[in-house]
Amino acid sequence: MPWNTQGGPWQSGGGGRGPWGGGPPGGAPQPDLEEVLRRTQEKLKGIFGGGGGKGGRTNRRIALLVGLAVVALWLASGFYRVLPEEQGVVLRFGRLDRVTGPGLHYRLPSPIEEVIKPQVARVNRIEIGYRSTPTGKRELDEEALMLTGDENIIDINFVVLWRISNAADFLFNIRDPAQTLKAAAESVMREIIGRTPILEATTEGRRAIEQKAQEQLQNLMNEYGAGILLSAVQLQKADPPASVIDAFKDVQAAQADRERLQNEAEAYANDVIPRARGEAERIIQEAEAYKQEVVARATGEASRFKAVLAAYQESKDVTLQRIYLETMQEILKGTNKVIIDSADGAQDVIPYLPLPALEDRARRGAEQTGGVQ
Repeated sequence: MPWNTQGGPWQSGGGGRGPWGGGPPGGAPQPDLEEVLRRTQEKLKGIFGGGGGKGGRTNRRIALLVGLAVVALWLASGFYRVLPEEQGVVLRFGRLDRVTGPGLHYRLPSPIEEVIKPQVARVNRIEIGYRSTPTGKRELDEEALMLTGDENIIDINFVVLWRISNAADFLFNIRDPAQTLKAAAESVMREIIGRTPILEATTEGRRAIEQKAQEQLQNLMNEYGAGILLSAVQLQKADPPASVIDAFKDVQAAQADRERLQNEAEAYANDVIPRARGEAERIIQEAEAYKQEVVARATGEASRFKAVLAAYQESKDVTLQRIYLETMQEILKGTNKVIIDSADGAQDVIPYLPLPALEDRARRGAEQTGGVQ
């Protein structure tokens, strides 16, 4: 064998070194390469049935079974299970192939296909303006401080709740969906606060701000094709900065007092004005009634006078007699009267002097005179 160091063509007089003068130091003998190869061949023949006997056939069968088992295990590795809160995104050679729902499914084993199973039912949370820590909350002024529509500074903390609506879009349309959502939420909130006065943002306008932010942010995510569905945008805090919050509270208290006094004045006005209007209306109604009464009475008197005039013009004697009698009745009623039927009958009447009546009249006159004095 030409590689044999025991007298090969490269053997030199230097004690069996290689053609470049190499060799083990101190003249130590080198391993017999031919012997090593021969022993390796014999071992391989023993494993794969290199011999033609019964043992060789058995070894071939064992090797075949082992190979089939390995292939079966490789094929069986393609089964995968998707949980109810997940979606299975199958990639074939790194490219999106299909999306599967919950249950047991099969894919071609790696490295042909692989599956990613994002949790689409889990509600995720993004905090802006602060970060929750095991010991409490850590404020981030660079995120929390915003400029309002009336050029005041407000300290905003809010939370964005979201989940995955389309797993394929979420994984492949945007490089970092969560970070993109955070940046977009902060931008949308700054835009809304920039159009809102500070008093509205810190009081009754908070619900409207949450609704606007959720609507605009969802539209932005839809334009990006992020595969994200927003559950809610919740304001955790909307206050002036800590350095001026005491002064701001004083201003709010003064504004509350002003509104209270305005409300009291309006309540007093609402009480007095209707009463005055009602009194004026009552007086007008009474005057109208009096006018109608006087007009009706005058109209009646005029009608009566016209009727009397018409009767008088038709029969003057009868009318004069009636008027005379009515007038005398009105004059003589309530007085003592002595009626003599005729002048002839008066000759037999004894003159009568009503002394009691005269005494009574004199006494009343004296009492009246004494009272006047």
